[in-house]
Amino acid sequence: MKPGRSRKQIFHRQAAGRQAAGRQAAGRQAAVRIFGTLLALALLVYLLSQQGWKEIATAIHQIPFWRLGLAMGLMLFSRVAVAARWHILLQAGEYRIPFRQSLRITFAGLFASNFLPTTIGGDVVRLAGAIQYRLDAATSAASLVVDRLVGMAGMAMMVPFSLPSLFNYRNATIQGSTVKLALTALPLGKWWQNVWKKMTSLGAKLYKASTLWLKHPTSLIVSLLYSWVHMLCLFFSLQLLLGGIGEYMPLWLIGGLYSLVYFVTLIPISVNGYGLQEISMTLIFSNFGKASMSDGLTIAILFRTLLLLASLPGALSLPDILSKTERNEPLIDTDPMA
Repeated sequence: MKPGRSRKQIFHRQAAGRQAAGRQAAGRQAAVRIFGTLLALALLVYLLSQQGWKEIATAIHQIPFWRLGLAMGLMLFSRVAVAARWHILLQAGEYRIPFRQSLRITFAGLFASNFLPTTIGGDVVRLAGAIQYRLDAATSAASLVVDRLVGMAGMAMMVPFSLPSLFNYRNATIQGSTVKLALTALPLGKWWQNVWKKMTSLGAKLYKASTLWLKHPTSLIVSLLYSWVHMLCLFFSLQLLLGGIGEYMPLWLIGGLYSLVYFVTLIPISVNGYGLQEISMTLIFSNFGKASMSDGLTIAILFRTLLLLASLPGALSLPDILSKTERNEPLIDTDPMA
């Protein structure tokens, strides 16, 4: 009996050690994200102060209201397309929930991602909402992984459209000492290496998660089409905002440059990309898109504002999802006609 108890004690000590190491790693990651967010926001404020608050406010005020309204409408429609993309993947997994519920859960996840300390925090809310509909937890989690992969694949298709601007910029110098300071302060090169290592190590797991949908290629194609609808809405929104302040770029160039911003924002050094997205968008659109620095900042701030506003409908659903999660109640409507 003693040897058995000894092995059991060793097992518990090892498990406790792994849990402690996991908590320490999570704590370090949270600290890095908080520090990265504060640093990026500080750099953003510095850039704003250097470019002039009044000039940026004037640029925002000169945008016609119809452009802002149409951009906001496109942003909301892009959220609907994201919900449809995930809904199609759930349907392929032979789990049937009404589209309006997929839409409700998606908006709740988008709203929650504004506050959760990771770039995929909103997916946790979506998973909780799916489980409350008594969907299989493993399949629901896999659908979220595939949903994110489809979104990344769509954005990756736009990267080649940025190459002409990158090649033309190869021998140019970066605009202004302020931008040099911002680029120096953000250790993007090291983080890109870490991200690449993580992506390659997760390749087998991601393939395993997507095997179900590989048997249903039509669902993957349709979800990719919805991802393109989502992307086009974002690109047209940016084109409307840029045109409102006198900056004109072709849609293909906007898509290519935004795809670079998208992948930079995936670097896990900021809470929901706060600051990092604005700085990267400012630098990329001003240096590679030939926009002025102040106009790049203006567009970055307006784009973030529209993203936040477009997620507000999720505030109506999030409390209900969280409360039912705490009480472990299903989220299925009692009305059979719902």
